[in-house]
Amino acid sequence: MSIRVFLVDDQALVRSGFRMLLEAEDDVDVVGEAADGCAAVQALRTTPTDVVLMDIRMPRMDGVEATQRISDERLPARVLVLTTFDLDEYVYAALRAGASGFLLKDARPDELLSAIRNVAAGDAVVAPSATRRLLAHVVPHLGRPGSDRPDPRLRVLTAREIDVLREIAAGATNAEIGGRLYLAEGTVKTHIGRLLAKLEIRDRVGLVLFAYDVGLVPR
Repeated sequence: MSIRVFLVDDQALVRSGFRMLLEAEDDVDVVGEAADGCAAVQALRTTPTDVVLMDIRMPRMDGVEATQRISDERLPARVLVLTTFDLDEYVYAALRAGASGFLLKDARPDELLSAIRNVAAGDAVVAPSATRRLLAHVVPHLGRPGSDRPDPRLRVLTAREIDVLREIAAGATNAEIGGRLYLAEGTVKTHIGRLLAKLEIRDRVGLVLFAYDVGLVPR
């Protein structure tokens, strides 16, 4: 089955460019588009969609609020946020609102296509280079532990799971984590699945934010 993609951007030329790129792929189908978040949410209520490519800064309703509406209404579409470097501060809010990941707008076509396929498969997209730039902006806004004691939420994790969590927060891929911790890639996936279940976190993006929120990674 084709991946159903909905485009949300206030620039018609940008939407046209994305549409041309995506419709050239056999496994991707653009099912609709909107110029602002309000129109997008209304359309998504009746348009079966797998992945939403969501711009951040738009008139009437921005991408953060639109993402929050999609989450609040439990619409099945997963949101992939597209942003420019100087708008990274908005991305943290979008991830908190329920976005499954983000890409910079200058990402290569193959990176965009890979991100769409990963998000559609239920994974999160956290590009290592972009993650580090994002965290440089958002870490100062995260909660600060009141003492040097480990956060109680970490007690449910094994030492190896904490090692894997640190690597995820550093932007490492599954293959890189396996190489650094001397684990098979399948074992890494098992540890990640356990992390998601134990912490009741939906995806990899949430794990990154959690690691910083509990002070597991130096700020």
